[in-house]
Amino acid sequence: MIALLVVACEVAFWVLLAAGLALRYVARKPKLGAAVLLCEPLLEVVLLVVTAIDLKSGAEPDWKHGLAAVYIGFTVGLGHHTIKKVDAWVAHRWFGGPPPVRPPKYGTARAIHEWRTAARWILAAVVALALLQAAVWYVGPDGAISSLRSWQQKMGIVIGINLIIAGSYTLFPKQAPKDAVTDREPADRL
Repeated sequence: MIALLVVACEVAFWVLLAAGLALRYVARKPKLGAAVLLCEPLLEVVLLVVTAIDLKSGAEPDWKHGLAAVYIGFTVGLGHHTIKKVDAWVAHRWFGGPPPVRPPKYGTARAIHEWRTAARWILAAVVALALLQAAVWYVGPDGAISSLRSWQQKMGIVIGINLIIAGSYTLFPKQAPKDAVTDREPADRL
């Protein structure tokens, strides 16, 4: 049931996103569209509550419970950025908005962009780690928590990979060709 709920939450995320953007651009009701988009965190609350109830009712913790925690973490870390990117793309593609800001390609600007991207992924992994640890404590030391610990290790790997990628752009920045014009990403973008 938990795995199906995770899938349902993912589908509902994209349905709410499409509905919010349709209200914003097609129906020309930006406040109503924003209200629909603000309903999205309720999906994670439902998933969290159902997962906690499932564990409390005696369900053996397995990969599905870990997946629920990871899904919530990744929605917290990446959801807002995803919504902004899709919004900018839809506005540009179909409604005459400005083109979305492209990430810089070279030098320090690219390194900063990669660190911002890493920060989002690390936030997602840290939230997932915290939820997984809360589940471990919730189940107690007598429960079978090996699958939850396995997910925690995977989140550690996600953090490590993102640190390596961002660090590589810092230590080995790609240099712009002499005739290239470098674009800058706005400083307020996280």
